[in-house]
Amino acid sequence: MKKIFLFAACITAFAACKQKSSSDNTTENKAFAALCEQYYQEGLKLNPINATYIGDERYNDLLANDGSQAYIKEFKSYNERYLDSLGKYDRESLSANDKLSFDYLKDQLDINIEGLKYHFEYLPFNQMFALPLTIGQFGAGTGIQPFKTVKNYEDWLKRIDAFSVWADTAIGNFKKGAAAGIVLPKALVIKMIPQMQSMVVAKPEESLFYGPIKLMPASFSAADKQKLTEAYRNSITKVIVPTYKKLGDYLQNEYLPKTRTTSGYSAMPGGLAWYTYLVKQQTTTNKTPEEIYQTGLKEVARIKGQMDSIKNLVGFKGDLKAFFEYMKTDKKFMPYKTPKEVLAAFENIHQRMKPNLKKMFDVEPKTPFEIRQTEAFRAASASAEYNPGSADGSRPGIFYVPILDAKTFNTTSGMESLFLHEAIPGHHYQISLTQENKSLPNFRRFGGHNAYVEGWALYCESLGKELGLYQDPYQHMGALGDEMHRAIRLVVDVAIHTKNMSREEAIKYMTDNEAISTEGATAEIERYMGIPAQALGYKTGAMKIRELRTKYEKELGPKFKLAAFHTAVLKDGSFPLSVFEAKMDTWAESQK
Repeated sequence: MKKIFLFAACITAFAACKQKSSSDNTTENKAFAALCEQYYQEGLKLNPINATYIGDERYNDLLANDGSQAYIKEFKSYNERYLDSLGKYDRESLSANDKLSFDYLKDQLDINIEGLKYHFEYLPFNQMFALPLTIGQFGAGTGIQPFKTVKNYEDWLKRIDAFSVWADTAIGNFKKGAAAGIVLPKALVIKMIPQMQSMVVAKPEESLFYGPIKLMPASFSAADKQKLTEAYRNSITKVIVPTYKKLGDYLQNEYLPKTRTTSGYSAMPGGLAWYTYLVKQQTTTNKTPEEIYQTGLKEVARIKGQMDSIKNLVGFKGDLKAFFEYMKTDKKFMPYKTPKEVLAAFENIHQRMKPNLKKMFDVEPKTPFEIRQTEAFRAASASAEYNPGSADGSRPGIFYVPILDAKTFNTTSGMESLFLHEAIPGHHYQISLTQENKSLPNFRRFGGHNAYVEGWALYCESLGKELGLYQDPYQHMGALGDEMHRAIRLVVDVAIHTKNMSREEAIKYMTDNEAISTEGATAEIERYMGIPAQALGYKTGAMKIRELRTKYEKELGPKFKLAAFHTAVLKDGSFPLSVFEAKMDTWAESQK
């Protein structure tokens, strides 16, 4: 999924209410609710890009300079003051729903404050998690930033001016990082340079950022059209192109010679402690990197056994690695000629599972859903992903599929499991149902925890058989391949960042254990190098949801209803896993 919850992903606000709660356990506490809402509102101001993501247009002209010392100081102040405010409430006297909000907020503030020990700003972007790429998506005219009114168009021009300031700060921070020995691996920077260079064009009309002018509403007056066209040409020529050129030149000429040949965080000063913090932040558990590594080894062995069974079932004579190679290269697994055919095959998966979906889910989202091809400018380094719709339904949830060449798009890559994860019932159900639930405090409606969000989506992959999918052994093998992929992540992510595993060794471990091309494995391993520990959330969260389902099936017997379980998992929004488990145990008790 697109939004990765890192340093400034969940923001806090001014502390407000000083009095202790006097509510009983059933009444919502109005003062506490006001505090939660202020947390959310101030947070949007502090991170205006998040506001745009959720369809709140008030700050569409702003962009946080989140690497500046002023911003970091403000971020620290918000978190500390809010934690102080929270301490003035007696948790036990709050209602059940407010207790969940209290626990969510306390955990978020604690983890944000702990993260301030580390210099995230010294690594301002990489080949995947990068504002320069996000800005491209926003500014193309077909993405999240709206271009429907003259004000929308003017807002974007201001945001682009702020991006130029952000880029200068990013370069300054890369320099500080280099002086402190905190630098990106060379392999990642080599990928970043052409990304910046691709935005440097000779004529404004050739720019991705000229998209809004080509798509300008016919309803605009002739004067507005002329004024905006001129302003956009000017912005591309004088702001956008010079900014990307500056970033590309700096990375190429100054930063690249200072990058490291090592792959993991433990190679940097204080890197092991930093990575251990990220493991805690991304998994929302207190598991050590070593515990996660050992779980990964066990899961890789278990899934391998299941893969062997399918290989034998279809009568393949070679070993597992040869079977992977056969699935990757045999032309019968590449039936498509055009991107349209690939997208239609995903829609076919959607239609096939619809009857069973109704049995397993009591509620479905109102937010519209679309399947789209990933834009060409970012397809080469993109994975399939889900971009959430807006809460009011005006922007659909979009499942993006990168298709570089339809003729080589392989059906055994786990198309069915990918759809269950990124689209339905994975991210689309979880994010849309939470956003649509207006009884939740806004910070819960629009917040998220990596382990819960990605854990739910991976758990959804395990529902394939129940949803009438995975009938074809190769699709089942593809699904096992996807599960294996997440298990391998537990091994390689930890090994890269704590055991000096090199990029090359990690790529080999991946290609030895799953049906992935060397190019695919390279992109994955470089993702874990650039965004440490994020990939651990998937399996950690999915295993927790599955563990709880199994426990309740045994405890409740005939009283266990799968649709009710799924409603309970989703209805309150995202939580740290410990808070989520306590909430689910309370639900199970209520079913008895």
